[in-house]
Amino acid sequence: MSNNHITLLDSPRPTVELYLPDGRVLSGVRGTTLEKFLRVLPEWDNPPIVGGVVNSELRELTYPIDIDARVKPVTMSDSDGARIYRRSLVFLLEAAFEELFPDLNLVVEYSITSGGYFCHVANRLSLSKSELSALNARMRELVDANLPFNRLQLPLRDAIRHFEDQNQFDKVRLLRYRQKDHLVLYELGKHRDYHHGYMVPSTGYLKWFDLVALGDGFVIHFPHRSTPKALTRISEYPKLLATFQEYGKWLKRLGIEYVGEMNAAIESGRVREIVLVSEALHEQRVAMIAGQILERSSKARIVLISGPSSSGKTTFSKRLAVQLLAQGIVPFPLELDNYFVDREKTPKDNSGQYDFESLGALNLSQLGVDLKRLIKGEEVQLPHYNFKKGLSEPGEVVQLRKEQMIILEGIHGLNPQLIPDFPAESTFRIYVSCLTQLNLDRYNRISTTDSRLIRRIVRDARERGYTAQNTIARWESVQRGEKLHIFPYQENADVMFNSALVYDLASLKPLVEPLLRQVPYGTDEYIEAKRLLAFLEWFLPLDSSLIPDNSIIREFIGGSILKEFRF
Repeated sequence: MSNNHITLLDSPRPTVELYLPDGRVLSGVRGTTLEKFLRVLPEWDNPPIVGGVVNSELRELTYPIDIDARVKPVTMSDSDGARIYRRSLVFLLEAAFEELFPDLNLVVEYSITSGGYFCHVANRLSLSKSELSALNARMRELVDANLPFNRLQLPLRDAIRHFEDQNQFDKVRLLRYRQKDHLVLYELGKHRDYHHGYMVPSTGYLKWFDLVALGDGFVIHFPHRSTPKALTRISEYPKLLATFQEYGKWLKRLGIEYVGEMNAAIESGRVREIVLVSEALHEQRVAMIAGQILERSSKARIVLISGPSSSGKTTFSKRLAVQLLAQGIVPFPLELDNYFVDREKTPKDNSGQYDFESLGALNLSQLGVDLKRLIKGEEVQLPHYNFKKGLSEPGEVVQLRKEQMIILEGIHGLNPQLIPDFPAESTFRIYVSCLTQLNLDRYNRISTTDSRLIRRIVRDARERGYTAQNTIARWESVQRGEKLHIFPYQENADVMFNSALVYDLASLKPLVEPLLRQVPYGTDEYIEAKRLLAFLEWFLPLDSSLIPDNSIIREFIGGSILKEFRF
């Protein structure tokens, strides 16, 4: 054969194969959408499939499959699937709302525990019963029509011009700081908008929702991940709602309601004022809570503090202690961890693992006896839990003075079964959480859960040596515990403290981005890391030297003057 001879390769075969995690193989024409491949599965609608992980990348169902791929279906029971469904539902809501009420401005705010987002109409009273009913009906008409969500990629300048024409200046301000030269918009009929993440292919997927009047607005109600095709009953959350509304007023006072305004403050050098006022509002709130405790101190000798992970409970407790000391009350910290039962008596979860978050993991009878004796001024030998041996051992002997107040912090602090023999008036209960209300724009909300996860990634890396992958891998379990042991009891609080700071994510951005970039490609955690990195692109970084050394955020980024403070 001549050296000049060239062998022509066969042309690519017209079909591709999808390899599912359980070993099944799907075959179809090259370029077929992920949706058409997955629709043949018997489990297609149970729970509903709304996306897929294709060769380690999250994809929407309209994604064309051009090469052989390993595919993991993403359902409404998965965190990414739930986000896809809820994001699409908000898009449907805004399209129907703007069609029916073109002169009004809808704002999508925060999530509620029952499953939904609280919404309100800016600068007017809430929608009337008939208006809300009409909006609900129009959304259902659009669902029945099964109209496509068209995906468009526009040059950034064209996207900005579109939102200028729509008078959506919250989006215009946000996009001025976008680093990429393009933007993906979704289209439903004449309605176009940007949403941070993927969508379902069409309105027909959005069968499960309701609109429910609440307070001065309404809730767009959607299913929990655990029951993806059913809506749970919406509970009233008056204290949580009031806490969010208070924070919203703070943001208005600062002149920063959306991320674009925060970025402008950082760029213009006005951020120092924003930081100082934000911290002053926090300190004002802590001082007010200390004052309320003082008023109740003749009857309430126990302060119970609870809240979800990475809410800044440790720093809050220390700042509260400082304020109490200034008012003549000497706090005494009682560590709930020392009341664990011996490990062999610890209850187990469904997988046979020790459930240390269960109320049954605590020696409640001894806790109750010790608290009563401490309040009476008796000498008490406290327990000390030896975590290495898994045994409860004798601890220090203490005796409280009359001016001392017991501070008890733990996940069960608001559960009435923690100290059932103590009447409500003998305790003061505080719920601490990071309830951010600074959103990207009026339709793209920022998840409070994301804010807490980013805080935790930074703190875990600095204090425990964990990688971002480690923290993300544990996060699902953390959230599961919060839903069981914390959120159901949040309304039992006498007062709520919102630990969110308007500059929170701007200060965490330069610290968390390098950690997220180290998450290995191909892992489940990589998809979450990539999502968080894309989200953080919207923020300008904040110089941490501007942050006071007693700030809540110092608990996560380091440099807190309160770290060694003992009370």
